[in-house]
Amino acid sequence: MRVNLTVNGRPQQADDVWEGESLLYVLRERLGLPGSKNACEQGECGSCTVRLDGVPVCSCLVAAGQAEGREVVTVEGLAEYAAQRSGTSERTGEDTELSPVQQAFIDAGAVQCGFCTPGLLVASDELLERNPNPTDADIREALSGNLCRCTGYEKIMDAVRLAAARQSEGA
Repeated sequence: MRVNLTVNGRPQQADDVWEGESLLYVLRERLGLPGSKNACEQGECGSCTVRLDGVPVCSCLVAAGQAEGREVVTVEGLAEYAAQRSGTSERTGEDTELSPVQQAFIDAGAVQCGFCTPGLLVASDELLERNPNPTDADIREALSGNLCRCTGYEKIMDAVRLAAARQSEGA
């Protein structure tokens, strides 16, 4: 089957998609977007988190056909997505700088091996869009579906707090 969807603001088409193929597989293997990671294939780790019509989902659990006609934002599209939301820049493609949450993860030292990072970034971005001033409990809840084996999560919490603070300063 053919699947037509919008990925990171651009119309995309995947041909010869078989019935049980996951959105994760289509994104990584057919559309060349390797940011979302394939780890548990059971929706338990969050490494494959993307936004489907604005909602964070584990793309390993979404059949590609379910994405027909829908909008997907991956970690590769976070910077453009954030810029469009804030109205700060036109779509610039490859020249787009990092999103505020991506920069905060770097600045706070929240990136270790990087395997879980794409899912954490997507979930954090959604949280900050929905709740610009989250409490620690809000952050924990929003990231509860994302597992990291390298950190104690404190640097990740610091990164989300930093992104929220920077966001409120710029508002």
